[in-house]
Amino acid sequence: MEIILHKKFKKKFKKLSPKIKRNYYEKVEIFLKDPFSQILNNHSVDYIYPGWRSVNITGDYRVLFEPQNDDIVSFMKIGTHSELYKK
Repeated sequence: MEIILHKKFKKKFKKLSPKIKRNYYEKVEIFLKDPFSQILNNHSVDYIYPGWRSVNITGDYRVLFEPQNDDIVSFMKIGTHSELYKK
């Protein structure tokens, strides 16, 4: 599987703490092996972002992504639950 990083994702990722970045890399390894592992809590967020899904990075941090096809996903946003789901 290939992961494409959106420019907004990259910009936010640079500002994250080293601890959050480590958690991110650990979860990406799991995601690449099994995108629907229970650890990730992969779920739809259609109600706010049609066609997108979310996975957990830490207790509060999430990655929002958009599946492109069976082999490619685009990581669109990263942030806390409240940052990503505020209206």
